[in-house]
Amino acid sequence: MQLTIIGAGNMGGAIAQGLFNHKTAGDNLQVVVANPGQAKRDAIAPFCDATFIDNAQAAANADIILLAVKPWLIDRVIADVRPAIEKRTPIIVSIAAGITIEHLQEQFGRQLPSFRVIPNTAISLAESMTLIAAQDTTEEQNNMIASIFGKLGKALFIPESLMNAGTALTSCGIAYALRYIRAATEGGVEMGFPAAQAREMVAQTLIGAAQLILQNNSHPEVEIDKVTTPGGITIKGLNAMEAEGFTNAVIKGLKASLI
Repeated sequence: MQLTIIGAGNMGGAIAQGLFNHKTAGDNLQVVVANPGQAKRDAIAPFCDATFIDNAQAAANADIILLAVKPWLIDRVIADVRPAIEKRTPIIVSIAAGITIEHLQEQFGRQLPSFRVIPNTAISLAESMTLIAAQDTTEEQNNMIASIFGKLGKALFIPESLMNAGTALTSCGIAYALRYIRAATEGGVEMGFPAAQAREMVAQTLIGAAQLILQNNSHPEVEIDKVTTPGGITIKGLNAMEAEGFTNAVIKGLKASLI
């Protein structure tokens, strides 16, 4: 089975590299990448089976075509690819933010099995939270796409109507989590720690907090209660943050991110 990735930028390159690094025994997925720039093709070549400068050539034998280009390039790329697949029915996957499945199918001129996928930048470490919406697909195709992105983190199917909200939570959410790390690091420096040490402490604390939720399948407040003793220092800190609008600021930021 051939997966053709159109675009070797940050996301397209990370997906190709992640799939290469997480191959399993019996994995028959061949990955080819198309990109106009020689430097990017050279950089990704060690992590895929072939590279192409021409989008149509790359797509000619593809079972899955993954569009990993900027939203304003989608129509141009589809125009390149469409003649090469007119007698075939490959699976179409797009990771272009804001591009609907309806738009993809309008550009292809027919109802191809289509997926709209939103990973985040942690896909380069196989730790992405990837959201998937599907249309005109079979259960087998859904399982196949979930398996591919499941190698690169967690994959979750959601209705396409929630894709923009999901993007705010998971794709933009990486930046929001990193901003907390930056703020907490600055607080650590003010309290006397070297910046690098404070940053490591905060980042590992966030990993631990996330794993408590994921592995225990618990509500954040359950885990908060375990560390918040009556009259203790944690509740004083939490109350001070809430007095400055912590929860409200997070919710407003997420809602402001809706496309």
